Amino acid sequence: MTTTTTTAGEQAARDRDLVARYGSPLYVYDLDRVARARADLRAALPDGVTLYYSLKANPHPGLVRALREGPGGCRAEVCSTGELASALEAGHRAESILYSGPGKTAGELAVALAEGVRTFSVESAGDLRRLGAQAVRQGVVAQVLLRVNSAAAAATTSIRMTGTPSQFGIDAETLPGLLPALLDVPGTAVAGAHFFPLSNSKDEESLIAEFTATIEQAANLQSELGLPLRMLDIGGGFAAPYSVPGERPVYPNLRAALEKTLDTRLPRWREGGVEIACESGRHLVGDSGRLLTSVTNVKESRGRTFAILDAGINTLGGMAGLGRLLPLSVDPAFHRTGEPVPVSLAGPLCTPGDLLSRSVRMPPPEPGDVLAVPNTGAYGPTASLLLFLGRPAPVELLLSGGEVVSASRLVTTRTEVV
Repeated sequence: MTTTTTTAGEQAARDRDLVARYGSPLYVYDLDRVARARADLRAALPDGVTLYYSLKANPHPGLVRALREGPGGCRAEVCSTGELASALEAGHRAESILYSGPGKTAGELAVALAEGVRTFSVESAGDLRRLGAQAVRQGVVAQVLLRVNSAAAAATTSIRMTGTPSQFGIDAETLPGLLPALLDVPGTAVAGAHFFPLSNSKDEESLIAEFTATIEQAANLQSELGLPLRMLDIGGGFAAPYSVPGERPVYPNLRAALEKTLDTRLPRWREGGVEIACESGRHLVGDSGRLLTSVTNVKESRGRTFAILDAGINTLGGMAGLGRLLPLSVDPAFHRTGEPVPVSLAGPLCTPGDLLSRSVRMPPPEPGDVLAVPNTGAYGPTASLLLFLGRPAPVELLLSGGEVVSASRLVTTRTEVV
């Protein structure tokens, strides 16, 4: 893929032009960067590994479609009927989708099964029984991955997702007593195991250690307990910077390390005896996005400068809700000269919690200035307080080859329930 270098001034001019055409706040996603992220991750994984895109990072159907199409296309991992609808809209076949999540209701399981989804990750015995009951009603059999909450953690960094009391997964130490009953739930067939031990691992050593421990534990469950292992989802944990400058990490040693462990513990994987899968969200789309936001007002208050933006926690909430500040940085698209000063960036909402940063150093802002928040392709609008105070959702643009190929806005409506 041919790439061109864009200067800061050229990028600023393009940002201002996009805001003039589409308004702000405005999310801009570059599909070329999405393709590069997928290619890089594919290169870091052994050949034949199934790669799922986790829609929780960004369910925009255009992004989901781009990750599905072309060489090394991703399958879809969803956690709700809304994400399922986005995956189907993007062209995914229902039978290729993995449905996961700790709070699956009987109603949504019925919808997923009716749409043709057949592979589910289950988090508990109750989750499995609910799935089985719905499958029996529809006369089908659901293929099941048992999500395992390991008793110990191998990695020492990143966001821990295992090794502690959790709503996620079946505690590993309980499996010997539970497995016979789990294998005998009508409407289901246990196909393997699902692990997700950590998230956002910038440290390749920790990522390798956790994947190695996962593969070893799955092999032990198969040999010692008789756990069926036609498929093993080893999870994810691939990192990307969020709302700050930085480069998406690469994992040059991961492929060889995974192949070595798989060859030792699950040697049938190369012939397809065990399908190995992993999943990624932020790593695939995080560095594709920029949030453009305009300064609507500037004020001084007791020695502090506040820039009031048209984007707040309703636009870039980062799953945080009220009261948590993001480690946020901005590129001033206006490229104003002047000695940088500390500026508090506040959103447009009528709550003191709508503060994106208390101290971003930037040239003194003025109303009408456009700011750009980098690396916001993941956990943007749908991870924010989008409905709070009823402000319009931001426009979302898709670029390919530098040209706009899609412009859309999420719209919410209230309907009567009967």
